[in-house]
Amino acid sequence: MALTGTYVPSTSEWVRNQVEEYEATDGEKAGTLPGTNYPIVVVTSVGAKSGNLRKNPVMKVERDGAYLAVASKGGAPENPEWYYNFVAHPEVEVQDGAEKHVYRVRELEGDERQDWWDHAVATWPTYASYAEKTDRLIPLFLLER
Repeated sequence: MALTGTYVPSTSEWVRNQVEEYEATDGEKAGTLPGTNYPIVVVTSVGAKSGNLRKNPVMKVERDGAYLAVASKGGAPENPEWYYNFVAHPEVEVQDGAEKHVYRVRELEGDERQDWWDHAVATWPTYASYAEKTDRLIPLFLLER
């Protein structure tokens, strides 16, 4: 079942624009990270404090029907805002092209985290440099139907 609530667009102009174009074209446009050929999906989460729906383009790291959300924030010292949404409300909607489905979210640890981290870096090598830029262990969330 789709998430319900009031959608409040991002305060970041590039995020707002990418989400809007991606959704309007079912991912045929704005389907890659700006300036790259790396594919993205749009993840809708419920705001941790507001309860409003939030949408973010997230790198497409997928395997066997499950998606990985990497809370790297480009190697910043703090987590992205959507990290707190995932922790507070562990159910999200993923739009991959024209397909939308609801997924349960869980944070990965131990060997399972390492396995998915290796897959994430193989999918998008820049994640390795993000890990080098920060002292925090970058949280990984597995999104499963």
